[in-house]
Amino acid sequence: MGTIFAATVRLLLNWRPRPLLNALLSLLVALPVAAALPAPPETPRRPVTDEYQGVRVEDNYRWLEDSSDPAVRAWSDAQNRYARTFLDGLPERQKLYKRLQELLSTPSPDYRNLEYKDGKLFALLTQPPKEQPLLIALTSADAPATARSIIDPNTLNTGGTTAIDFFVPSRDGRLVAVSLSQNGSEDGTLHVYETETGKELPDRIPRAQYPTGGGSVAWNSDSTGFWYTRYPQGDERPKEDVNFYQQIYFHKLGTPASADTYALGKAFPRIAETALTTSDDGRYVLASVANGDGGEFAHYLLGPSGDWQQVSRFEEQVVQAAIGRDGGLWLLSHKDAPTGRVLRVPLDKPQLAGAQAVIPASEAVIERVVPTAGRLYTLDLLGGPSQVRTFDLSGKFIAKLPLPPVSAVDQVVPTGGDELLLRNQSFTRPPAWYRYRPQTNLLVRTALVKTSPASFNDIEVVREFATSKDGTKVPVNILRRKGTPLDGNNPAILYGYGGYAISLRPNFDASRRVWFDRGGIYVVANLRGGGEYGEEWHQAGNLTRKQNVFDDFYAAARYLVTSRYTQPFRLAIRGGSNGGLLMGAALTQHPELFRAVISSVGIYDMLRVERDPNGAFNVTEFGSVKDPEQFKALYAYSPYHHVVDSSAYPAALFLTGDNDGRVNPANSRKMTARLQAASGSGYPVLLRTSASSGHGQGTALSEQIAQQADIYAFLFDQLYITPKPVPIVRPPAKP
Repeated sequence: MGTIFAATVRLLLNWRPRPLLNALLSLLVALPVAAALPAPPETPRRPVTDEYQGVRVEDNYRWLEDSSDPAVRAWSDAQNRYARTFLDGLPERQKLYKRLQELLSTPSPDYRNLEYKDGKLFALLTQPPKEQPLLIALTSADAPATARSIIDPNTLNTGGTTAIDFFVPSRDGRLVAVSLSQNGSEDGTLHVYETETGKELPDRIPRAQYPTGGGSVAWNSDSTGFWYTRYPQGDERPKEDVNFYQQIYFHKLGTPASADTYALGKAFPRIAETALTTSDDGRYVLASVANGDGGEFAHYLLGPSGDWQQVSRFEEQVVQAAIGRDGGLWLLSHKDAPTGRVLRVPLDKPQLAGAQAVIPASEAVIERVVPTAGRLYTLDLLGGPSQVRTFDLSGKFIAKLPLPPVSAVDQVVPTGGDELLLRNQSFTRPPAWYRYRPQTNLLVRTALVKTSPASFNDIEVVREFATSKDGTKVPVNILRRKGTPLDGNNPAILYGYGGYAISLRPNFDASRRVWFDRGGIYVVANLRGGGEYGEEWHQAGNLTRKQNVFDDFYAAARYLVTSRYTQPFRLAIRGGSNGGLLMGAALTQHPELFRAVISSVGIYDMLRVERDPNGAFNVTEFGSVKDPEQFKALYAYSPYHHVVDSSAYPAALFLTGDNDGRVNPANSRKMTARLQAASGSGYPVLLRTSASSGHGQGTALSEQIAQQADIYAFLFDQLYITPKPVPIVRPPAKP
């Protein structure tokens, strides 16, 4: 029956039918097609019942949480074989893999995470087809030929699975501290290398980096040592706390890590995430401490006296601090200013109570303030796209930088005086580094430019707005080939995230070329929970208000249908991590809106997520089952708990990594098992688990290509995209 059904749908799609056929097609694709697929691996139910706030909750797949259980490994292996049988059997998969290899393995080098120290530029260089970025130093952004490799992780093992988590050059640029981890785990050990020779020093510091709180380093003034973030060692903490209680220690070069001395952090919260920076003159060290992932920060300053002073507390809403060259500490505050205002305190008396207001809040959302010798720069967001403004040190506005429209600035690097290097990209243009000359207010493109074999000259970006359930206007960025007909027949991908005040900026992704070449539309929605419109926009989508994020997403989907970009049976949705939670909520709350779901490293069991190490850091964003109102909200949308037996769910491809330290892969295992048992649509529910990756950071290039090939092959199959040109199915005229 399934083969006949699929053939019938494709035959109908190749006609040019009367308008009423659209309704018939929508009905046909909703019919069960259980015979189209072999049954997935059987998953035993082993019920466990918990009680939260007086509510009894049954969990049939708790046993899948134990990754050390051989039965769980056998189940996961069986699911991988089942997924591979399906994916490898798709007629487009091999063609897509080869095309994606061309697109992603042949671009020019890409330079990221630039740092400027003592006349040298340091960068992570992505150099396809190498599996991992390497750390380089060069003399100028206009002289890439001067680049020399400091450390190339690709030479450290044959599988390309050693990755650089972060690096920090010393103040004189002579040395660089590098965190290295394996298999996407982000469980990093600090190493130290000479810049000129690439020689590794004997110093090694374990557990300076982990996915829960990250990791950071700040060198001292004479480059003889550094402060760093340190996780508990040995038996300092119980087993359940080894990835918490991050503190700051000092390491003197040439001494063993066991001799390192405590500096600060005993009063930090269990879920502290600390970032360290050193002033240009080396006299001050700044520690910015996040209280988990909810957007609260405290700041501490170490000065020439040798004492740490607390500058701000979590509740005082200072979200960023930067050491200036004018004797001031510059602060970005959300206190009574959800879009941000800039304050200044003297470095020798860094009391927030005496802060001077310098730049007031405005409609632009200030993401970051960057002081230079005689200017202040603010990196702003305008609902998604970027803006950069420059002021004098008294706060007087000077100019807006002449950025291309609807583009993003993802890093700004001062290079001496008041000049900057900044990285800019758009949905249709690869990233490039520009030099900003303040005297002329001009941006000059440097030689650090990424090129791509994929031309997007035929692609246009339309920025429109959907209206959410409560009337909120939600930006919808629609990428389409010029001249795309609005006949409701276009296959479309809707991407969303909506959390942690993370903003979805315009970005270039060459892999989208395979989608556009088959008539596809790609859509990015700027949902509440993100930071696109400031802290109020974020808070409207966190904690007990998380349902707003999902409602925004449904509004975007309905907008695409009512505006005749697509139809539900040709609409796929895609997201990862917190965006994976969004995918789970969407497929359980409104399965009728979508035909296929791609969900990567997602969170689905919201009642147990806080029990995982990194899940505890998410409590400030999602809430806790220990709070009655927050439990009520979590249980109301937790995807795993809202799968209903015999419902017609969309096709789903879940992706996870064995080494994910941010989201427990058990979420994907349990959600897959529950959906496979419940779905009555007959559409595939697949779980793809990678043994050589984690949450995404540090994933080898070849694995990235393989993942993308599986995703697009799956979507081509489920959205009825054939090798022939996409046919036209006209929807009924609007009444």
